[in-house]
Amino acid sequence: MSTLAPPRGPRTTDKALAARAAYVLRGNDRGSMTTAAPRLYPHMWSWDAAFISVGIARLSVPRAITELDTLLAAQWSTGMIPHIVFSDDEAGYFPGPRRWECGRLAAAGPTAVATSGICQPPVHAIAVRRIMAVARGRGRTERQAAEEFLRRSWEPLMRWHRWLAEQRDPEGTGRVTLHHGWESGMDNSPRWDGPYRRVEVGGGLPPYRRVDLTVVADPSSRPSDREYDRYLWLIEEMRRAGYDDREVRRTGSFAVEDVFTSAIFALACEALAELGDGAAERAEDVRLLRTWAARFRTGVAASVDPLTGTARDRDLRTGAWLPSQTLAGFAPLLCGGLDRPAERRLADLLDSDAWCGHPALMAAVPPSTAVDSPDFRQREYWRGPQWPVMVWLFSWAFAERGWQDRASALREEGLRLIGDGTFAEYYDPLTGEPLGSHDQSWTAATALDWLC
Repeated sequence: MSTLAPPRGPRTTDKALAARAAYVLRGNDRGSMTTAAPRLYPHMWSWDAAFISVGIARLSVPRAITELDTLLAAQWSTGMIPHIVFSDDEAGYFPGPRRWECGRLAAAGPTAVATSGICQPPVHAIAVRRIMAVARGRGRTERQAAEEFLRRSWEPLMRWHRWLAEQRDPEGTGRVTLHHGWESGMDNSPRWDGPYRRVEVGGGLPPYRRVDLTVVADPSSRPSDREYDRYLWLIEEMRRAGYDDREVRRTGSFAVEDVFTSAIFALACEALAELGDGAAERAEDVRLLRTWAARFRTGVAASVDPLTGTARDRDLRTGAWLPSQTLAGFAPLLCGGLDRPAERRLADLLDSDAWCGHPALMAAVPPSTAVDSPDFRQREYWRGPQWPVMVWLFSWAFAERGWQDRASALREEGLRLIGDGTFAEYYDPLTGEPLGSHDQSWTAATALDWLC
């Protein structure tokens, strides 16, 4: 990693930063769920909850377990874990449960809780493995609680992984298909520009009023109204399909193989398999998990552009590969699958002046879109800003792969990024300004896991 100029202002001491992070997580705690952020995101998001639980485990393993229990209780009968579990505070977010209407329209949806009708990246087994590691270093009570959680969550996690492998990769390509950009977690990334442009908003889109722009002061850091029209039209298509997997696959305007989600799935399958090793009753599940992990590693590797060496998504509606200069291009570094020379070239690219070593960056961590890309927008959500939670994911994956120096460098630079203690959702990579919502739970969680 390149040595860069110091970030804006003095960095908070590690002790003070950890204390502030714990304060944020406790302040966002609603008892059985932790809201993603106090104003903009007053509900539980699927992959947020997984990352949040990792941070909470540093404070209390039983409370971290409660977080994931709440999420798994909202699992659909198909095995899908929905991307939002709604709290009772419906006024603070749009689109809320009345827009999704999953309880009325989706035969597979839960009846006891309101959810959305799409998923998010499957980081949950990674979180469980991290929680188990923390618990095994604690006292007997926390270790027992974690072991019991693993026993009761095994089958729900297997059903989740099976749904992804079978319903979101029915052709066996080794790449997870998404039917909405929100399912990637990278809502308005340049990765989706082409597929979104081909979404024609039809008649009958119900009127709406955005809530996010009443919370975030700078509209330029959020997706545009035209983008929101397309987001909501895709939901309308799913509603009309009754959220049925086959019907959505057949009729939906948006169908894209996502290499980043696929790499995460390969990692998650390996993580869950390692948790199941040694238990005779899980032997067949472990074999299946490792088969899936190998399939999706291969699928990610097969997407690599021979010219750039970076991974690509694929639009199933056109059959075209979707090259883009985004963080997702480094998906093979998360899960493996490339030969050593190709992997070395991709790692060197990540370190280079085109990415983490770019001289204009305030912290040497990857922006969501390359600074020199024509699609780069330094303040606009997933079109340029740096996301601390993505730094955590890459750092964790690199440590798992034995790349300790790379993992440590990302950790240190990630702490520089969030060192002012605002725990913003994302940061301007050129100025270090905190953007989006502040007191974001998963940003606080990354700090706790790095510091404790």
